Amino acid sequence: MTAAAIPYTPPLKEIRFVLDHLAGMADVAALPGFEDASPDMVDSILGEAAKIAENVLAPLNRIGDVQGARLDADGIARTAEGWGTAWQALVEGGWNGLPFDPARGGMGLPNLLNTAVQEMWHSANMAFALCPMLTQGAVNAVQLYGSESLKDIYLPKMISGEWTGTMNITEPQAGSDLAATRSRAVPNGDHYLVSGQKIFITYGDHDLTENIVHLVLARLPDAPPGVKGISLFVVPKFLVNADGSLGARNQVKCVSLEHKLGIHGSPTAVLSFGDEGGATGFLVGEPNRGLEYMFTMMNHARLNVAMQGLSIAERAYQQALAYARDRVQGKPLGWTEGQSKGIVNHPDVRRLLMGMKARIEAMRGILYTAAAAVDVAHHHADEAARGRAALLVDLLTPIAKGWCTETGQQLASDGVQVHGGMGFIEETGAAQHLRDARITTIYEGTTAIQANDLINRKILRDGGVTANGLLDEIAALGGELSGHADDALRVTGAELVAAVHEAKQAVAWVLTAAKQDPRLPAAASVTLLELMGVVAGGWQLARAAKVAAERLAEGDADTAFLSAKPLTARFFATHVLPKAAALRATVVNGSASVMALSEEQLFGAA
Repeated sequence: MTAAAIPYTPPLKEIRFVLDHLAGMADVAALPGFEDASPDMVDSILGEAAKIAENVLAPLNRIGDVQGARLDADGIARTAEGWGTAWQALVEGGWNGLPFDPARGGMGLPNLLNTAVQEMWHSANMAFALCPMLTQGAVNAVQLYGSESLKDIYLPKMISGEWTGTMNITEPQAGSDLAATRSRAVPNGDHYLVSGQKIFITYGDHDLTENIVHLVLARLPDAPPGVKGISLFVVPKFLVNADGSLGARNQVKCVSLEHKLGIHGSPTAVLSFGDEGGATGFLVGEPNRGLEYMFTMMNHARLNVAMQGLSIAERAYQQALAYARDRVQGKPLGWTEGQSKGIVNHPDVRRLLMGMKARIEAMRGILYTAAAAVDVAHHHADEAARGRAALLVDLLTPIAKGWCTETGQQLASDGVQVHGGMGFIEETGAAQHLRDARITTIYEGTTAIQANDLINRKILRDGGVTANGLLDEIAALGGELSGHADDALRVTGAELVAAVHEAKQAVAWVLTAAKQDPRLPAAASVTLLELMGVVAGGWQLARAAKVAAERLAEGDADTAFLSAKPLTARFFATHVLPKAAALRATVVNGSASVMALSEEQLFGAA
């Protein structure tokens, strides 16, 4: 079975369940500014977005992987066949403006709804969906920090999708260490002359739109050293005339496109600025606060990259499930019927598929909960409610980005495993999902960067108050379910309580160890992040199981769908939550061994 033969089907029932019952779509829609987010509007948006995902973007996924992006003789990155037409469909529908202010051409709808749309589009074609995702992040940064002039010039076209946006951070010598940034910006009248080179710029050049708005980090001549001396600039590919029309080509050149393991359809550019004196750039906000402003894009992107972990896992699961239904190999153990059925009936294949299903539902719950909290943090009328939501977003962001991308990568690998040898063959498409997933744990901050953020900014900074507060809430739910009459809910509750206990012990150890040796919590950070992700995933599945049981008790007729929730939660509780004890032991007992060998011993005889 080839990749083209297995379509992507947007999981609308699952998405709607999580929106309504875990993320609180009705409560979010009632927030000030979301008056248009009626149930009918939400249904319409989801339905139309699903059609675009299934009929427009998904058929281009394999084409983009095979053809890739290429740099032509004129230095323009050319996208794969059909991508330009697909982009125009997004522009004509105003899709890029879904979460933005109607006063500037947006739809004024919740970030939560936008997250559901983006999930489907990234499942359908991750390499394509990167472009609108990053453009939305650029819009957020200009909207929050740009002058009124910059907003008037750039936001309408970026919100409409007529122009796209990028973020330019990484340089050859400055990867995660942004203190090493060398790009310069020299004042020149009402603008700046920007020079330098940036690498790994997603959609840094392409032929989908007539203009690209680059957000570039650079240093002013009098900037202080380190990360406190970085400013942010708008540097368009084409300058914009006073009447809004495009003017001269700016000094932004695509030097090359990276040859990558995955997401081949997405042009990842090396950009050179100001080769002939300086590219015209415009300061965003105040000098030397560029890194702070860029984090607006980064945090937006981190939650969206976390969502990519979910999206690629969903696509890999659908493909693995379809293959397992059709592939007949041997007689399943315990099979009493005549003709053998697909390998989906073999216990270990079922274990793999159940593991994929349970973790996907856990990821979706975490991400939609975080997306709803973003809406509350920005739109709730009560300041205290906004503050609580902001703390939840801050805590969940590194957990979601780290755990969901690592999990998505693992599930893409499990999808290959379900296919067996056929999964290693490119024509089936399973390998593409694994290749595409690999970048998600790296860009927008590696898993280690997310883990250090969790340790240093989210646990040590407030003495573990926010983390322990969430863990207490999860433990309360576990305690409630552990006394339930239903066996699946009772087991889920008990395992959740036990896992929370392990997580709280690990958090307490981090608070103590940081005072002894800062290397200890750093060595434990990725393991702690995994532990928190496992517990957060169990929390979401337990919530879903509780809702499903309540609806069944009320007489909801969708018994097949709802009765699966407690059983899926029990699978996670008995296959994943028990890992919390081992992860806690590694955090507490294993961190000192990470740096135990000297550098010479590490290399040994080499």
